[in-house]
Amino acid sequence: MSAAVAVPVPGRLGDRRTRTLAYVGLAVLVVLGVLVAGTLAGDAAQTTDLADRNLGPSAEHWFGTDRLGRDMLARTLAGLRLSLVVGVAAAAVSAVVALLLASAAAVFGGVVDRAVGWLVDLFLALPHLVLLVLLAFALGGGTGAVVAAVALTHWPTLTRVLRGRAREVMSSDYVAVSRQLGRGRWWIARHHLAGHLTGHFVVGTVLLFPHAILHEAALSFLGLGVDPGQPSIGILLAESMRYLTAGAWWLAVLPGLCLLVVVKLVDAIGENTRALLDPRSHHL
Repeated sequence: MSAAVAVPVPGRLGDRRTRTLAYVGLAVLVVLGVLVAGTLAGDAAQTTDLADRNLGPSAEHWFGTDRLGRDMLARTLAGLRLSLVVGVAAAAVSAVVALLLASAAAVFGGVVDRAVGWLVDLFLALPHLVLLVLLAFALGGGTGAVVAAVALTHWPTLTRVLRGRAREVMSSDYVAVSRQLGRGRWWIARHHLAGHLTGHFVVGTVLLFPHAILHEAALSFLGLGVDPGQPSIGILLAESMRYLTAGAWWLAVLPGLCLLVVVKLVDAIGENTRALLDPRSHHL
């Protein structure tokens, strides 16, 4: 008896891709909503009311208030907005560095390719969090230092992925034909390499985003992140530590949960975008 072969059903594939696209769209809308709400809550996040200090969650203050009577929901939204902005900047810079290094390694080859491979192996061998803290400390802390530290420590993995894909493209038959026709390196990079790396670059940038957000929060928690006067999630968590023993659990739990939800949403956007762009997903 011959084994049955599963044949993809076009309708089911279309439904699956439609659901994936709808999920990505919903996650993007939620993240954009957090950005808008955080912007609108900027003034409320800094407004103090000493008569309402250290209040627990209620109908008036859903996330409670802190030691100065500031509304924690407003501060959480403002902190998430700041984390998203820093995360976007750091992930974008890191991804561009990875793209440039991978492209240079593929186009020039030889010594440049070996040098890029050595740099990737070197950075991957170093303790990631230790390097992140040392860079933030050396740069003096602050928002710019966080963006630079995260960007300079998150490019190696994406560089390795893009470099491997670029090698496949440069060793293909159509690139060999282009070389025989007298096409130069930059022409090949623009017309052959760029198109094949775009999808990996976009997905890699989105997947770097959650790591950038979490590491920004970690640096702010340690006092090496953004300005302490700004309501970053890391700063909110650091300030809450001294009040947890007094029972003010809402100061840490609610902002922390919101950060995890946003990170999970961004990670889901990256994973589902990869599924949409990957041709192999059409046959699953």
